[in-house]
Amino acid sequence: MKSYFLKPLVLCILSGVLLLSCADTTDSESVAEAPAAYYTDWSHYLGDPGRSHFSTLNEFTRENIAELKPVWSFESPDWGQMQMNPLVVDTLLFGVSAAMRPFALDARSGELQWIHGDTLRAWYATSRGVSYWSDGSDRRIFFTRGEQLIALDALTGTPIPTFGENGQVDLRSGLPSWARDRFVSSTTPGTIFKDLIVMPLRVGEGAGAAPGNILAFDVRTGEVKWRFNTLPEPGGPGSETWEDQDALQGSVVGGANNWAGMALDAQREILYVPTGSAAPDFYGGVRLGQNLFANTLLALDANTGERLWHFQFTHHDIWDRDPPAPPNLLTVVRDGKEIPAVAQVTKQGFIFLFDRRDGTPLFEIEEVPVPPSKLPGESAWTTQPKPVKPEPFARQAQDLTENDISPYAPNQEELLHQFQNADRRWYAPPSTEPVFLLPGYDGAAEWGGAAADPNRGILYVNSNEMAWFLQLDETEDVSELSPGEQLYRVHCAICHQPDRSGVPESGYPDLRALGERMNQEGLETLIVGGKGMMPGFPHIDSLSRIALGEFLLETESKGAESAEKQEVVDAGPNLNAQVPYQHRGYHKFLDANGLPGINPPWGTLHAVDMNSGEYLWQIPLGDTESLKAEGQPPTGTENYGGPVITENGLLFIAATKDGYFRVFDRDSGALLWEYKLPAPAFATPALYTSGGKQFIVLACGGEKLGTPKGNTILAFGLE
Repeated sequence: MKSYFLKPLVLCILSGVLLLSCADTTDSESVAEAPAAYYTDWSHYLGDPGRSHFSTLNEFTRENIAELKPVWSFESPDWGQMQMNPLVVDTLLFGVSAAMRPFALDARSGELQWIHGDTLRAWYATSRGVSYWSDGSDRRIFFTRGEQLIALDALTGTPIPTFGENGQVDLRSGLPSWARDRFVSSTTPGTIFKDLIVMPLRVGEGAGAAPGNILAFDVRTGEVKWRFNTLPEPGGPGSETWEDQDALQGSVVGGANNWAGMALDAQREILYVPTGSAAPDFYGGVRLGQNLFANTLLALDANTGERLWHFQFTHHDIWDRDPPAPPNLLTVVRDGKEIPAVAQVTKQGFIFLFDRRDGTPLFEIEEVPVPPSKLPGESAWTTQPKPVKPEPFARQAQDLTENDISPYAPNQEELLHQFQNADRRWYAPPSTEPVFLLPGYDGAAEWGGAAADPNRGILYVNSNEMAWFLQLDETEDVSELSPGEQLYRVHCAICHQPDRSGVPESGYPDLRALGERMNQEGLETLIVGGKGMMPGFPHIDSLSRIALGEFLLETESKGAESAEKQEVVDAGPNLNAQVPYQHRGYHKFLDANGLPGINPPWGTLHAVDMNSGEYLWQIPLGDTESLKAEGQPPTGTENYGGPVITENGLLFIAATKDGYFRVFDRDSGALLWEYKLPAPAFATPALYTSGGKQFIVLACGGEKLGTPKGNTILAFGLE
């Protein structure tokens, strides 16, 4: 196919390497290989601690893959989006339902063994799976629900009473005392190392977010064993990159959390942890400086949390350009020598590659000048890092022209006007005028991550090609509004719009008729715990939740006991008022039919040789049914969830909006097989053997991107 990848900007001025302390290595050190057992089971998130999505199982081949068919299914009692990657240990398969209920199935038949959770209460958050630990007959599953890290007996699903308090530990116990009322959860499974579980955290993204500390808990007791402060202590290493060090301990700045998960080199006992942006996300005037250790790959001693080396991908992030997925561990060859490497895919469509021992970049990284900010109080960093190789695996906004407007759009003139009136420069800073963001907010790469052949040094990554608009407004004065509407404007309007109309095409629902589908109790659960992309707001007290509920459900006039009528509700401190500019909301660049406003492909799949930095192949991923019916060539679609690859040459991936499960030839990108799922699978499959047979299984939950809901765990095999 014709390459649609454009040459990167080449304004090199200095090296982008940022090392404060390094692991000691020598030329004589051998490249330790990961145990072969890592690649024959699926007992870790994404297959193995190095997050390779790789398997040496070989029952499925190019020759017989056309015979692949469903062999068992399990219908969960809960319907909706499931992002979880199942784990399989012996004959048990572990997963999490759409309502945050962990379960165990017989991996051979799909028969339910146990399910844990209150069947009368629906949890709205999203889980990408569980973690497994064992010591002899002590076998435990760890998962999160809200702010709680929960340990269950893997065989029975009952809580481990000696872990924390009756099997639960509050993730906030590892945070400073002033942050323990903030929203904290964990979407991605923790990483098991010896008798530790190291937890990623999801925190808020606005003013007042919790700090994103990396926390290691004892798997037996739940005790916090070590903590790495991603927001440095005042006066400590990294604090010099913050102009106002008091902001590090204040009420407004937070974040820099590892929400996407981490990778582990178990032989070297090193964790590789990508961190998110500092909060508030889009206005950085309250956190001027480079902002370490946000947007950074951290190499930490897995035993102690001590920092060994680091690299920052985006300085003073005001675009929400946090790394979206765990890094991949692999071995590459340079000058005839094998080098243990770590690769990180990004939302920008870049792949950064480092020697995992000391952080040395294995391809040159340029610091490229970027535009200054014009917003009062803001100061965008003057340069941003960009790897010379590989070229970006997604198109960049500054390289598009008017000829890149979608040929399928019925309103091309309108789209062209929007395109021409948006700032398309590379790293154009947020302002009160629209910025054309491509790759978009969710990235090129997303949380499904890349797959890696750990020994051949080849990376396989799926990508989105969806443009969005980034725009700020002056922060609104809400003091004259009712308490309920004040709370709505402060916490909800950014995504759901001031008039509650939402942005349904971007995944933010219309709330104007919320009372027809939700009651006060369900709404309060949602407010506290969050759902999907929405963070929770546990710091909003109960009376304030009543007021917010009355406003959203439009029930404030129905009774004299209304919280607002009693005038007992304080809308609370408006932390956003301390930030003079706020995000205007998430708006995709779409045509009148709801399709992307740029020309295809809208989703892609790539094979990259990380030894040379060259692409082996790149193809559209997915299709648009309406255009396919007209005889148009494949367009690709938005996609969430990663690939699985096998040593004998196969690549499995679902992920796409069109709801197909596909198998490609790993070496050529040729399509070998596809199957229409009962609901789209926005999740990464798991490949395993049990009972002498090989299976590949995935969660079909749908709901995301406006797709129908599903509730099926579906396994495929050869009969």
